[in-house]
Amino acid sequence: MGSTADWYYKDYLPEQERKKEEKQMRLQKPKIIYVDLDGTISINNEEIGFADRHQDYSKAEPLPDRIAHINELYDQGHEIHIWTARGTISKTDYTELTKKQLLDWGVKYTSVQVGNKPHFDMYICDKSYNSESFFHYRERGLP
Repeated sequence: MGSTADWYYKDYLPEQERKKEEKQMRLQKPKIIYVDLDGTISINNEEIGFADRHQDYSKAEPLPDRIAHINELYDQGHEIHIWTARGTISKTDYTELTKKQLLDWGVKYTSVQVGNKPHFDMYICDKSYNSESFFHYRERGLP
């Protein structure tokens, strides 16, 4: 015979609520996630591939599906730090423009860092994801 808790969960909690509680119990430890801005959750059709050179960042457009996924991670309790190289080369401060865009686009984040990300052509790190691969897996329903 099962415990009182088993009886409660089996007979009284609707299936949907039980699944929600089970999922919450399986939550992993919150992660600290750094997310690039240009070319990752936004696109600038005038600068295909985002050369990370001085450009008109006001023309960047959001990528809504990607932003929705980042927002889901934030809602799950993960820290989301937007990290952009905007202004690294030109020394122009794009902080206010960037914060306004994130607000307008509905991006949820813990912090935003503008201009302190190094400019590079290749980044190699054991913890990194290529943004295209990351979002491609998401589109296919993979973790």
